[in-house]
Amino acid sequence: MSATAVRLEAPTAVAVDPVVAPAPGGRARWRARLVRVASVVAAVAVWQLLTANDIRLWVRFDTLPTVTQIVAALQRQLGTDTYWLDLGQSLVRILSGFLLAAVLGVGTGVALGRSQVFANIVGPLTELARPIPAIAVVPVAILLFPTDEAGIVFITFLAAVFPILVSTRHAVRALPTIWEESIRTQGGTRWDVLARVVLPGALPGVFSGLSVGIGVAWICVVSAEMISGRLGVGYRTWQAYTIVDYPAVFVGIITIGVLGFGTSAAVELLGRRCTRWLPRVAEGTR
Repeated sequence: MSATAVRLEAPTAVAVDPVVAPAPGGRARWRARLVRVASVVAAVAVWQLLTANDIRLWVRFDTLPTVTQIVAALQRQLGTDTYWLDLGQSLVRILSGFLLAAVLGVGTGVALGRSQVFANIVGPLTELARPIPAIAVVPVAILLFPTDEAGIVFITFLAAVFPILVSTRHAVRALPTIWEESIRTQGGTRWDVLARVVLPGALPGVFSGLSVGIGVAWICVVSAEMISGRLGVGYRTWQAYTIVDYPAVFVGIITIGVLGFGTSAAVELLGRRCTRWLPRVAEGTR
């Protein structure tokens, strides 16, 4: 009798505790997007209000350009070839360094997570180099590479590779050992484990590292352009500062923000496409 009672109670407990959250409706998604756009518009309106009225609180807004002045400077620059040349040069640098960092960072992270011998040899070197800011290596890059272009790409690579490497290594080490054991018991080889367990299972951690890496790479590529570049958004922003053209400085800042947002969004989108099998939290509940 007691066993029968247990069998009857188990389905009831499962039924009242659903695992899958209901999918959010289209109206909720549009409401969230509208709120995000409204927050940006509100921030721009507050900026215009403070700068146009020369407000001086603990921050001196009267010394900063207004939104209308920045928009006018942006319109002037959009009509020049120099703006688009700088934008293209920065994109080439960031993509070259980031792709190199993605390949080497993921490969090294997997090796560090899977091989104790490799971790003993290479692990200490990565841990010693990881805390060093990439921008501090600019003098070394100038001495090491024959051209400024190669040095800037190297700085970008160095900035992105360590977040990718560390995130990949942690993701590989966190994989349940039972997954590998199940492949082994079915006669799978080491390459089967790598292709069917390690790489798919580590993908969420890999894309977390890629998302962080692209952001850090933008910080360092702009800084490197300011120090040793001859083209690029960072170089042009610093040049505008030296001639006291503050609206152009903010045009550079906005351009960097838009480029960083676009590349980060592309990485996030690629990560979602590659990890469709993961359960998703409903957007309306976040």
